[in-house]
Amino acid sequence: MKDASSRFAHIPWRWVTYSLLIVVVLLWLLGWILSKEPEQFSVQQAVEQQAQQLKLEPVKGFATTTAVIRVTNTLTDKRGGYMSNDILPPTSLLDNIPAWEFGVIQMTRDILLSLRNDFSRSQSQSVENPNLTTAQPAMNIDHQSWFAPTAENEYQTVVNELSQYRLALADPNDHSAQFYARSDNLRRYIQEVEKRLGSLSRRLSASVARVETDVSLAGDVSSSQSTPTPQLMNSKTSWWEIDNVFYEARGASWAVLHYLKAVELDFADVLNNKNALISLQQIIKELESSQQAIWSPMVLNGSGFGLLANHSLVMANYLSRANAALIDLRNLLAEG
Repeated sequence: MKDASSRFAHIPWRWVTYSLLIVVVLLWLLGWILSKEPEQFSVQQAVEQQAQQLKLEPVKGFATTTAVIRVTNTLTDKRGGYMSNDILPPTSLLDNIPAWEFGVIQMTRDILLSLRNDFSRSQSQSVENPNLTTAQPAMNIDHQSWFAPTAENEYQTVVNELSQYRLALADPNDHSAQFYARSDNLRRYIQEVEKRLGSLSRRLSASVARVETDVSLAGDVSSSQSTPTPQLMNSKTSWWEIDNVFYEARGASWAVLHYLKAVELDFADVLNNKNALISLQQIIKELESSQQAIWSPMVLNGSGFGLLANHSLVMANYLSRANAALIDLRNLLAEG
């Protein structure tokens, strides 16, 4: 026993402690470096570069398809790569960027569904485009899947299929792919964006505990629901999830910001005809404001009028304003 204790006594515990501290600091520093959100990009420039590179004329749908390709590539090519399915540190210990990625994925799933069901089809009985039929379900893979197949491989499938769809769009001799820039198609997509932003805004606002009235059945006396719910409900996002919801909203607004800039190009005639271009530009400005740099070392969620800031309420404000403007834009598009 004395021999064993004497051997442990000679271990340089101080240096072991110092080494562990250095490893922890290095992991934290690397995680901080990898947690930088991607910058915004110019959809107009991306369209021009791709058209020049492919020697194609940008046609209707070229901008939207290019934006989706660029956003999807950003998921896997950004600093640190794709992190949501990482199982090894330091990226497996991070949660802000994976939450940001999930927000981007949600918005990309929505626009791919609109591409498949609405933008690429002239009628309800039109034949689906085969490239979009493959791309849309590929995006729906579990975003945390890391083996057979990995999420990254499926996202690459999305990019490959959209690239083929884009080539077919721009080829005047290939009639297998179309993009119909109509107001009814755009209205349906905007309605999906409204739901996403509305949900995120509500979850962000719930960073501060509050009592809400159940208005699920308001406006229709004949409406009903599966099971009764309380008239007053307590709403509060868990303290552990607040920063995740915040970064999910950052990612979602980053993605839809680029998609709406693409819509501005592809649906320019429709928007001008409805005198709705200024409304779309206002929405884009609100979403751009949501992407301002965060100078605080952490996401703060003080009470509404408390001493500390509440970043979630600030983000909710921008998303709510954008959502209200989206409703106005959808109403404008519905008018004759």
